[in-house]
Amino acid sequence: MKKLLLAAALLASAHVASAADYVIDTKGAHASIQFKVSHLGYSYVTGRFNTFDGKFSYDAAKPEASTISVNIDTTSVDSNHAKRNQHIRGDDFLKADDFATAQFISTKVVDKGDDKLAIHGNLTLLGVTKPIVIDATKIGEGKDPWGGYRAGFEGTTSIQMGDFGVKMDFGKVEFDLIIEGIKQ
Repeated sequence: MKKLLLAAALLASAHVASAADYVIDTKGAHASIQFKVSHLGYSYVTGRFNTFDGKFSYDAAKPEASTISVNIDTTSVDSNHAKRNQHIRGDDFLKADDFATAQFISTKVVDKGDDKLAIHGNLTLLGVTKPIVIDATKIGEGKDPWGGYRAGFEGTTSIQMGDFGVKMDFGKVEFDLIIEGIKQ
């Protein structure tokens, strides 16, 4: 019986050991958070957040045990138009002077097969926390040319700004996410 318990403990610890922790590679610009939103129903305004950081834990053998957390500097919003950036950072939208950080923390990951994941989590924006789901796909993983190991994912999600207390609710904001992590 003791041998069986020891074997089970070794197997359990071996599985835990195969999960890896990664830091999102924002320094090398191998990650991005981009958005688009309808402009008056005629076109789209697109943009990105230039400054963010985060980490994730991932095990290809057990993706449902994965976790991710991301901090977004809302003052870094960039729509390629200085006056519009000021407006987005201002009181009508992000209130970046008061809420300089938005945060996503995963609560559950669902393995949908074929390297597809549904990442459930809480997004805190403007001091309001709401659940969202990111539809993600693993792009790949492996050794890099510098002796490290990387894993990369792409994902999409959308939010309604009104859900986070923005009075000037202009509809759905769609996000395209690229996350590449360096194994720690």
